[in-house]
Formats: sequence, structure tokens, C-alpha cells
Amino acid sequence: TVNHEEQTKAVKPEHAKKPVKETKLIKEAALITTEEFESVPAYMKGRLTYDQINAVVQEINKAVVGKYKIMYQPLKSMSVPVRNLYHRFMEEETKGTRGVFFIVEADIKKFTRLKLDKRFHSIINILRHCQRVREVRDSGLTRYIIC
Repeated sequence: TVNHEEQTKAVKPEHAKKPVKETKLIKEAALITTEEFESVPAYMKGRLTYDQINAVVQEINKAVVGKYKIMYQPLKSMSVPVRNLYHRFMEEETKGTRGVFFIVEADIKKFTRLKLDKRFHSIINILRHCQRVREVRDSGLTRYIIC
């Protein structure tokens, strides 16, 4: 009789739930390990510290997430300024960047508090060395592709 009761419990259908929408994953750059930081040539590092580089990686990830949350929204649910951002994102996309996650300097200005100065560009250089970011320069825009 014990087996029979267990079988009846297993047969009970659960309440029909709404189908869960697919959540699209947004690719983020991994933080730099200490071994990678040690392998970066001294002329690239200068006086930059491990923590400063990883802070920039986190800010870049924040910009990527902010951009692609907008990209994955349905157009009807967007306000006018967000829709304008969406159209700018679509214009920036090219054949070479289709299907990959990338940001441009305007996205970094929009979604983070980073200054796009010489220090930032040297950190991007280190991230390129560690294969976290690729640069694609085309039509006056530099696109930073997340690897």
C-alpha cells in the first residue's frame, strides 16, 4: 500500500504555469587574474594596479549589461529617449559586429562614470593583451568587443 500511495502522488499534475520567457544571456568580460596581471609587460602597466584594472573591467561589464538590456526590450515598451538609444545602437552595428557583444565610447560615457582619458586607453590595451577585449575600428568609431 505504501508504494501505491507514492505512485498516486507522483501522477498528480501540477498547476499549469505560464511559459517562462527565455532570458538572453549577456556576455561579460572576466576579471583579470593575478597571474595574467604579472604576465603583462611593465611598459604596459606603468603605475596601474591590479585593482584599478579590475574596476575598469567591472565598469565595462556594467555598460555592456546596460546596453544589451535595452537591445533586448520590445520596442513598444520603450520610452522615447530609450528608443533613440536603441536606434543609435542599431546604427553602430555592422556586419563584423553582428552576433557579438560590443560597446563604444559613447556607451561607456552613458552607462558608467569612467573618464575616457589616457589611463583608460592604457587599461584597454592591457585588456586586449589579456584577450578580454578586441578593438574593431571602422568608419570613425572604435568598437570594443567582449571576448
